[in-house]
Amino acid sequence: MATSYDIIIRPIITERAMSSASDKKYVFEVAKDAGKVEIKKAVEQIFGVKVKSVNTLTVPGKEKRQGAGRPGMTKTWKKAYVQLSDESKAIEFFEGMV
Repeated sequence: MATSYDIIIRPIITERAMSSASDKKYVFEVAKDAGKVEIKKAVEQIFGVKVKSVNTLTVPGKEKRQGAGRPGMTKTWKKAYVQLSDESKAIEFFEGMV
């Protein structure tokens, strides 16, 4: 049984992700095997907010050259877009970044 902190790996802090934070939409890297219901429960438990919806997508790894031109791959990872409900408060972690 995975804990909430095993499901939510890290927040994604990019210009594009921060532009939607004012609308209570947040982006997280999540465990590859996590489902939408598990992600929703984990965000609600960790941040104490009410989640309206969760959308997920798998970001495929890209080919990269490593060392002396040897081919390699970056890792494949899973991203979750979390929309908070209207009556929910904003996540404090993102407040100073918007």
